[in-house]
Amino acid sequence: MALTAETESRLYRSLRVVAGAAAHLVALGFPAAVAVLARPGSSLFSWHPLLMALAFSFLMTEALLIFSPETSLLRSFSRKVRVRAHWALQLLALLCALLGLAIITYNKHLNGKGHFVTWHGLTGLLAVLYTGGQCAGGVLLLYPKLMKNWTLAKLKLYHATSGLVGYLLGCASLMLGMCSLWFTTTVTGASWYLAMLCPLVTSLVIMNQVSNAYLYRKRSQH
Repeated sequence: MALTAETESRLYRSLRVVAGAAAHLVALGFPAAVAVLARPGSSLFSWHPLLMALAFSFLMTEALLIFSPETSLLRSFSRKVRVRAHWALQLLALLCALLGLAIITYNKHLNGKGHFVTWHGLTGLLAVLYTGGQCAGGVLLLYPKLMKNWTLAKLKLYHATSGLVGYLLGCASLMLGMCSLWFTTTVTGASWYLAMLCPLVTSLVIMNQVSNAYLYRKRSQH
């Protein structure tokens, strides 16, 4: 029996709600698990994985989910409030990422180890720098008159698209970090695969959210 268009729409919306709820749980659960493993304060290094997990798993994911029409925790608030919350979360994510980068750099200096010699290190550095650039680019949305030849709708579209790239870089850095010696000696077996699924789940949800926003803008233009 074929499903009606209305039933398909409801089913799709329900799946998006479930996926969004899962993303919220993962965004909070992953840093919590990292905190248990790293035991922040036990060493200088212990702060690095926690800060990076907070930046790219929790804060940045929540900053993007704020604009989800189904699962935003602030969906009952005005767009102005959600934009301000997005800014606050993104700035906090950038601060955590910068602090995490500074800690690991200083820790390697103390131990006489090379800097940014692994894929994890290089990807992490790129993700942090990209996040800084993305936050700076977001200023254009506050002052769109600075870009006279660009419409506000186009600026929003490019900001969302470039933000997705930065988010995926952050998730890739987390996944490469889970291939490090520290993580693989601490987390083994099925738990390791479960941990690797966390950034994948949130990435798929965020990609779906951005693609839907893009399609909605395209339809509204016709």
